[in-house]
Amino acid sequence: MTALVKQCNNLKRAAEVLGTANTKSKNEALKEVAESLQQYTDYILEENAKDIENAERNNMKESLIDRLRLTKDRIEAMVDSIYTIVDLKDPVWKSNDVWTLENGLTISKMTVPIGVIGIIYESRPNVTVDAFALTLKSGNAVLLRGSSTSLHSNRALVYAIREGLKNSSIPEDVIGFIDDADRSVVKEMLTLNKYIDLIIPRGGKELIDFVVKNATVPTIETGVGNCHIFVDESADLERAVDIVENAKVQRPGVCNACETLLVHKSIAKELLPKIHERIGKKVELRGCKDVQSFIEVKTALEEDWAEEYLDYVLAVKLVEDVDAAITHINRYGTKHSEAILTESFTNSNKFLRQVDAATVYVNSSTRFTDGGEFGFGGEMGISTQKIHARGPMGLNELVTVKYTVVGTGQIRK
Repeated sequence: MTALVKQCNNLKRAAEVLGTANTKSKNEALKEVAESLQQYTDYILEENAKDIENAERNNMKESLIDRLRLTKDRIEAMVDSIYTIVDLKDPVWKSNDVWTLENGLTISKMTVPIGVIGIIYESRPNVTVDAFALTLKSGNAVLLRGSSTSLHSNRALVYAIREGLKNSSIPEDVIGFIDDADRSVVKEMLTLNKYIDLIIPRGGKELIDFVVKNATVPTIETGVGNCHIFVDESADLERAVDIVENAKVQRPGVCNACETLLVHKSIAKELLPKIHERIGKKVELRGCKDVQSFIEVKTALEEDWAEEYLDYVLAVKLVEDVDAAITHINRYGTKHSEAILTESFTNSNKFLRQVDAATVYVNSSTRFTDGGEFGFGGEMGISTQKIHARGPMGLNELVTVKYTVVGTGQIRK
């Protein structure tokens, strides 16, 4: 039995205990963990500093270092998210669907935990806390495998979590952590169907493709975000500039940042210089030939339309109308988050109905696609597929169903 199998066996046993734990016990455990994170803040920051130092030494780009960096405020935000999850309704053993057949059998469709959930993720240490808190409240054990770039940070966070659990009735083994950067361990994890019920990859395209290709355990794809904003001819241009700036600049290294700006050709002369003036010094703009006739930018190549930059780069293209914008997005988008800025009800409704994405916005930044912003307390990731869960995955996406059938001696004829 390998070390990983042994850990997964412990997780499976812990999941059986957790799956029937009451809401009070789970909430008390979460509160203990929140207090532990506060208690160990200095230690967590010391360990995070080691990861930051290594990242800078390896010339990691600024936007990705920002994803990696922890501060007292960011740790406090993790704590706040735990308390938000505490206040949310327990998703386990609920039913809105009960019926009685003519033969007297009463059938209930009940929500139950999935079991053991494995999550493989990159850089962002806050995922460690989000994943733990959401899985515990939904009655699932969790196996964490972060990236080597955040190893010190994740190790410290898991230590603080387990210390908090020691003061609760929930077993420490509901959380597992792969403290090994060897990719062969990940391959082993992806095939442990006997112990793991679901794998969630959270990161870039390379990671997600690797997991989907190698996993025998069921997976939910998340994360890759080639997100667009389309500025329609009727848009409020001043507001549009503010929204584009926020969607691109606030945190460019995250999956809900805008990567491509589509502009209705009739407003290009007025809007493009405003965009260039506002963000052009910080963001490298890459435009089609039509864009270059209005502002001086680098030439956008075909591959730019499909790129998730995660950096201070924005592709810009002029389009004929809302239909052309929808066609472009459905061709190059990753089904994550897409936005239209418009004062036209007809165009906004068409965009909402026809764009194929997990989250579609009207007159808003794409940066709101986030479990915390949606009121979920956190997220396991943002699902871009169409089976079971789509969009930010919170508590209600981490349960499955069980049919209970109660009879009085019925037999089938």
